[in-house]
Amino acid sequence: MEMNFLILALAALVPLVMGFIWYGPMLFQKAWMKQMGFTEESMKGSNMGLIFFLSYVFSFMLAFFVQFIVIHQMGAYSSMLESGATELAGASLADFEAFMAKYGANYRTFKHGVLHGVLAGIGLVLPVLATQAMFEKKTVKYVAINAGYWIVTIALMGGIICQWG
Repeated sequence: MEMNFLILALAALVPLVMGFIWYGPMLFQKAWMKQMGFTEESMKGSNMGLIFFLSYVFSFMLAFFVQFIVIHQMGAYSSMLESGATELAGASLADFEAFMAKYGANYRTFKHGVLHGVLAGIGLVLPVLATQAMFEKKTVKYVAINAGYWIVTIALMGGIICQWG
């Protein structure tokens, strides 16, 4: 089973685009800035080129991980590898090819990827952000804005990766 790095690269753009929308003037810019204690003036002076570059690198890492959550066939591939092997061969390869011929397209839809993306956002991101926010004495509104962003973002990434990855 080959990874589609082009789709992963495309999915890695989703957090940047969603961040522009979610944290921009169309949605939660003012509320987020208030929760963070930011002003228009304090937002100036950042190295935005570096921030966007690193954000994309981290987003690509996230997309790489999300594929294992939304594409169930990835688990079948890895479970058929012989101990220490990096590629399928012989009987394992034949079994995998037969499996993929029969089940390879199962649950490979945008909708299914969105479902698993939402579950990952709620089950992984929300607890991490909420725990961190409690220790940082942040508000529920802060958690809702940021967790909401990640839930929607990972859902869209999951949909793209599951459908076309």
